[in-house]
Amino acid sequence: MFLMLNIILVTLIISSLVMTIASLLSKKLIIDREKSSPFECGFDPKGSGRLPFSLRFFLIAVIFLIFDVEITLLLPLASIIHLTSLFSWAVTGLLFLLMLLFGLYYEWVQGALEWSP
Repeated sequence: MFLMLNIILVTLIISSLVMTIASLLSKKLIIDREKSSPFECGFDPKGSGRLPFSLRFFLIAVIFLIFDVEITLLLPLASIIHLTSLFSWAVTGLLFLLMLLFGLYYEWVQGALEWSP
């Protein structure tokens, strides 16, 4: 146990040193005004930062995050198949997938997935 703790500690120290050295070596040494100015999607960086923002982008991002978290919660189901009975595993997975599909159907019926208003 003590040997394992020492190995983990040495590995942690070595990886921290390697990442610190790599960060220091990869720094930009020449500062260029053109390259240090912000540039996003062709917008004028000197213009106003308060451009109108479409709420559709935000809504799609939130929907993506919700379904992404649900898929992340579904993934461990494959690793517990040998810990439970096959029937309870299948019922749990099926109920979870039905909830996911019901949520998708609800978003579809409400029109949240349509881009045009």
